[in-house]
Amino acid sequence: MATVLIVEDNPSLREILVKVLQKDKDLEVHNAGDGESALEMIKTFKYDVVISDIKMPFMDGIELLQRVKKYDNSIVMIMITAHGTVQSAVKAMKLGAHDYLTKPFSNEEFRMTIQRALKHRTVLEENRFYKEREQASYSFENIVGQSRSMQNIFKVVRKVAKTNANVLIQGDTGTGKELLAHAIHLLSARRDKLFVAMNCAVFAPGVLESELFGHERGAFTGADSRKIGRFELASGGTLFLDEVGEISQNMQVKLLRVLQERVFERDGGTAEIKSEARIIAATNKNLEDEVTKGNFRKDLFYRLNVVAIHIPALRFRKDDIPLLVSHFINKYGQTVAPKVVGISDRAMQHLIDYDWPGNIRELENVIERAIVLSEDKVLDITDFPNELQFKKDKVETADFGEAGTLEQKVEQFERMEILKALQRNNNNKSKAALDLGLKRTTLLYKISRYGLKQVMSS
Repeated sequence: MATVLIVEDNPSLREILVKVLQKDKDLEVHNAGDGESALEMIKTFKYDVVISDIKMPFMDGIELLQRVKKYDNSIVMIMITAHGTVQSAVKAMKLGAHDYLTKPFSNEEFRMTIQRALKHRTVLEENRFYKEREQASYSFENIVGQSRSMQNIFKVVRKVAKTNANVLIQGDTGTGKELLAHAIHLLSARRDKLFVAMNCAVFAPGVLESELFGHERGAFTGADSRKIGRFELASGGTLFLDEVGEISQNMQVKLLRVLQERVFERDGGTAEIKSEARIIAATNKNLEDEVTKGNFRKDLFYRLNVVAIHIPALRFRKDDIPLLVSHFINKYGQTVAPKVVGISDRAMQHLIDYDWPGNIRELENVIERAIVLSEDKVLDITDFPNELQFKKDKVETADFGEAGTLEQKVEQFERMEILKALQRNNNNKSKAALDLGLKRTTLLYKISRYGLKQVMSS
């Protein structure tokens, strides 16, 4: 039930307004005869809408509006004014009032104004809900990583978020590039503006141009109305261009112009439109190689690559797998019966030994599927797809490929050698240390550093 407070110093008018709204059984209506009384009521009761006369003794409606907004900005305010004080109503609108009524007004006009205000309140609440959910989904708490490479990325993200610099995120499909882009946006001063995302690979060149820059009515066959492009929508916020390596040479030229001059025209239009969108681009290609091959413009690459972030494939940061598994179990485990609360050691080992060609996205899908199919509170190998159930038990030599830095490759090689030495020696750390030519304390340190305590028994 919606709650409404009427603030009016004229007792007769106040009584009439209360009776008009009380006919609506979905409304709970309260009233106050002055601003001070209204403030006390607002502090003890949660109101959706407050209707206040502007001209009142002691505390006028403008002061009441300012104090209400300072106390609870979510309350929707409607002001009542006489013909001679419309200028005050305009001032009230600038200070945050949602609407105003000019005396005399009909009962129907009064009811309709209240209904519009309640709809506005609902929209505000929905926007706040989705914003809070978005922040919960894309905050750093949900970008999981304890490996050195991910911790270094987190440091860069915190620094670059404070600036307006363009960012280029490179990494394999499924590594979480959009998640990271969204985190940068939410950590920036642009967080209250739009985050507009688009996948450049799914649009044909002509359609991509219209999506990015918009078009005027009649610009081409089928253009029945004006379309606002993504650059215009994201102005003041963030524009995320996923798979930017897929755009055509012609579109690269047009994109470069916008990045250089911050202006563009809609297709079929002549007026220059300014955009202050911050660009975060992402690709699963190596753009430097694409520049060398002549597939991507060097000047555009430098414009996008002001700050570069490379997200390593999951096979290069297997230290993060136990943490990611725990995160996904917490995320999905509460939605089934019986509630899934953990995973067996041998099941975790299978997940760590697997190469994860689909990266984090594949791991999340595997865990969600396992939780849905599991009949126990603890996931086991039998809950996994066949390719995970029947993999070789022995750890094979890592496939290092071309991705990852030299440091990441060395760390991955060292981690795999420690795993194999522990397997050869039945997890006897003293023997494994001797096998590897390490001191036992050094081996214990490396086991801790690489997160192997969670997958090896003492």
